[in-house]
Formats: sequence, structure tokens, C-alpha cells
Amino acid sequence: MKVVVSGSTGLIGSALVKALGSGGHTVMRLLRTRGQSEEGALFWDPETGQIDKEKLEGCDAVVHLSGRNVASGRWTEAVKEEIRTSRIKGTSLLSSTVAQLSSPPKVFISASGMGFYGDCGDEVVTEETPAGAGFLAETVGQWEAATQSAAERGVRVVNLRIGIVLSTAGGALAHMLAPFSLGLGGRVGSGSQWWSWIALDDVIGVIEHVLTRDDLVGAINVAAPSPVINEEFTKTLGLVLNRPTLLPMPDFVARAVFGEMADALLLSSIRLQPAKLQSSGYSFKYEKLESDLRHELQKQ
Repeated sequence: MKVVVSGSTGLIGSALVKALGSGGHTVMRLLRTRGQSEEGALFWDPETGQIDKEKLEGCDAVVHLSGRNVASGRWTEAVKEEIRTSRIKGTSLLSSTVAQLSSPPKVFISASGMGFYGDCGDEVVTEETPAGAGFLAETVGQWEAATQSAAERGVRVVNLRIGIVLSTAGGALAHMLAPFSLGLGGRVGSGSQWWSWIALDDVIGVIEHVLTRDDLVGAINVAAPSPVINEEFTKTLGLVLNRPTLLPMPDFVARAVFGEMADALLLSSIRLQPAKLQSSGYSFKYEKLESDLRHELQKQ
């Protein structure tokens, strides 16, 4: 299979490129530097609308993962606009280009986020749960809508609503390791909010699964089937590290440090269930948090 990947230098993208290559697939990376000396590289620039359209002809699949990390800094109005445009512009450009191809790919997989649902409390969230409110929910909704051009062309479009990806190579877990290893970790807020997590290995497994399953279309929740509340998450991480977790971060401290981002990413509760993946027969490599954390730390 010939697969085009954007965001190939990120946490998920770099792991995906490696896995696809090992699986015998041909990988073509979308890169923002023209003339990069790499076989199979395609140039694109979402800001200016430039893309090597002719090189996309005949590809079997597109996996779109690029976009600014929502947790990379405090959400000023400028940062929020950059988060929004980095997702919508890139997705719109890629989707509309795919729609114009004489030989479009069979599937267009676009990263999305569980932030679509907003704060859901203890409600079990499936793909049928309606959109929530707030900056992230609105942004994810627009992000997913930007794939419409490809869908109208007859391409199978899949939007991956991804939970908290656990990896020591980056993301939430990597940032938590230093304080927790020093015994400085603890619950955030009340600790009763649900954190929906997934192993990086399973994110890659899900993408490979979706590539070959014609029955999977539209929004798909990408999270382990056993979400935990934040207090359990922190206690489990402390257990695996053999460190105490006695220093909680109260709500007001989280908001003082992270601003609006604290409510959206740390204090909100999303009890995600991967209903479509389970019904399609996907077998999770890591269903329990402790086993995945031990696996990740062993890799480190």
C-alpha cells in the first residue's frame, strides 16, 4: 500500500512511518521544506495553499496527523487561533486536493480529538454522543468538517478522536515522569474526572486496522476500553514508579498555571468508549493502564 503521511515528525507520525515501513508499505511524507533530499517526500505549505498535487496521484491512502500541539503552551488568543488554523487550513488543503485527483486514495484518515465532546462528567461517551461546548469542541468540529471535500469525492473518510496518548517519547506521560519520579506528583483537582488514555502502540495499531477496514467510516473513538479517573491514573503511575503521589494540584492552582487550558485538558471529564473499534474486532494490545505504563517505562 502506498500511504501519504502528514505530521510525520510528531509523536504518532514518526512511530507510524516506522511501522508502515516495517510492514512493507511505501510511505510518502508530506514536508514543509521544498527540495528536502528524501525519496518520496512531497512538499506542502498549508499557509500558502501549495502542495505537490501530482505526487498524490495514485496513492492508496492518506493519513493526516499535522497540527499544533494543543498542550504546547498557555492558551492566549493568538495561540488558540494558531491551533485552530493549523488544523483547519492543513485539513482543508489536503482534503480539497484529494477531491481533485483523477485517481484519489481509497481512504483519508484524519487525526481529531476527544475534545469534540467537551466535559461529559461520568457519562459514557461513544461516537453517537453529540458535540460539547467550548474552544476545543468547536475547533475539533471545524477540523472534522474540513474533510468534507474528500468525502464528497467518494473517498472513505475517518476522523480519529484520539484520547491521551501514553508514551515516554512525548506527550502527557513524558511531561509527568519528572515530577512523579521525584515523588512530587498527585491528583489534579478533585481527581474524579475521567482520563481516557491509549498506548502509542495501539494508536498505530488502530491506524493500520482502519487502513484495511472498508466498514470503518466517520468518527472513531481511539482510546483504551478502560478509562480511569485522574486519581486512579496518578496512583497507578506512582505505583509503577514506586513513588508516593501525595501532592495534589488544586483546581485554582491548575487554572493559575495553565489558564483556560487547565479546564479543557486537565479538569474536564471524558469517559471515552471505542465502540466502533470494538465492534469491528480490533484487539487492543494494552487494555489496562498499569500494564501499559510498565511497558512504556521498560522501553525507556
